[in-house]
Amino acid sequence: MSVTTRLAELGLELPAVATPVGAYVPALRQGAQVTTSGQLPLVAGKLPATGKVGAEVSPEQAYDLARTAALNALAAASSVAGGPDAITGVLRVCVFVASDPGFTAQAGVANGASDLLGELFGVAGQHVRSAVGVAVLPLDAPVEVELTVTVS
Repeated sequence: MSVTTRLAELGLELPAVATPVGAYVPALRQGAQVTTSGQLPLVAGKLPATGKVGAEVSPEQAYDLARTAALNALAAASSVAGGPDAITGVLRVCVFVASDPGFTAQAGVANGASDLLGELFGVAGQHVRSAVGVAVLPLDAPVEVELTVTVS
């Protein structure tokens, strides 16, 4: 089943690629791989929540924000891959979580991104992953997601 079909079945669509807030590009293709810059959970150009996970943002909200950031990363990857159906698998996911000092469940937040990719790609969505707690992210975003995918 194609990624486009699976997105439609899940009631999702790829958003427009976010305009970079610095001197970088959203994604680059090198041979049969695409790597994205970190993508925030922007919805229509705005963050639905800001702050630290475990303080202003609940772990459940952060899980959903990680899904959104992963969808934005997929849009960035698709933009240089030739569309979402050109992506054949997910190699690596890195999820940064702006964490309250006492928050230690970054892996659970990162599952938001991993679960979405599994739903979209099935076995081809299995990947290696880092879930990293950080003090602060750009624009005070609670999460940021980077992807490395394979393409045809």
